[in-house]
Amino acid sequence: MEHAVLTRYRVMAYTTAVLLIVLVFVGVPLQVAGHPGVATVVGTLHGFLYLIYLFAAFQLTRTLHVPVFRTILVLIAGTVPFGAIIAERRLTSEYSRQARRATKGNAGTTPPEV
Repeated sequence: MEHAVLTRYRVMAYTTAVLLIVLVFVGVPLQVAGHPGVATVVGTLHGFLYLIYLFAAFQLTRTLHVPVFRTILVLIAGTVPFGAIIAERRLTSEYSRQARRATKGNAGTTPPEV
C-alpha cells in the first residue's frame, strides 16, 4: 500500500476540519456581529481545500477498498465540524489493520510504511 496516499488524506482531513471549525465557531459569529471578513476568507479557503479533500479521501477509500456507503460518509465528513477528524482516525486505523495483514501475508518482504 502507498503510504503517500494516507499522508495526503490525513493532511487534507485535518486542514479541512480545522478551517471548518474556525469558520463555524469564529467566522459565522463574527459575521452575525457585522464583521464578515473572517467568514469570507476562511469560507472560501475551506471550500477550495474541501475539493482537494474530496480527491484525497476518494483515492484513499479506493485504495483500501472501502464500501461505497462508507466512502460517501467519509466524503461528507469534511462538511461536518470534527467529522473529518473522526473519519481520519477510522481510516488510519483501517489502513494500519490492512498493512499488518499484508505484512503477515508477506512474511519475507519489507513491511509497508505506516
